[in-house]
Parts: sequence; structure tokens; C-alpha cells
Amino acid sequence: MTAETKTELPQATGSCCSPTGSCHDGTAGVPADGVTTVYQVTGMTCGHCEGAVSEEISAIPGVTSVKAVASTGQVTVVSAAPLDDEAVRAAVDEAGYELAGRA
Repeated sequence: MTAETKTELPQATGSCCSPTGSCHDGTAGVPADGVTTVYQVTGMTCGHCEGAVSEEISAIPGVTSVKAVASTGQVTVVSAAPLDDEAVRAAVDEAGYELAGRA
């Protein structure tokens, strides 16, 4: 009869599924210290429009993510710090659209 030995494998710390860093809590991909601002942009009608607006706003220093939705005209921007509305307005203008303001 052979004796069975149970070998414990080390648990990863800070991994996706560890108790201290779970990605299943609904906050995966969201910067802990980011500022989220939603803007209303007029004139977007398609995916090309969304891409143009996203590209220009993404070039603003401090911006970490941009999601533009043509059907609603809303553009959600996550940045390291609050953005200057005039910088956002200039970026949207450069893309060929108009910033109506914050949604």
C-alpha cells in the first residue's frame, strides 16, 4: 500500500481570481482613481463618427479611455484628472463634430 501525499500548490496573489483582486466584482478595467465624464456630441451618425471622435479625445493628455455612441450622441471619457471642457470641445471640433456640453 502506498501512502498518498497531498501537495499544496502556492496560491497566486493579486491574480484575477484571488480574494484581493477579483475581476468578478464589476470593476474590472476601471481605473480606481479615474474621473468619468459623459459628454453630448451632435452630428455623429455611424461607427466612423465614433472612431473619429474617440481618436481626437484620446489624444488629450491624461485620457485613459473613450467610448462614443453615435445613436445617443454620448461620449464617455475616463481620465486621470478632470479635463478642461475647452480641450474636449477643440478635440471634438477637430473630428468634425460639435460638443453640446456635458450629458
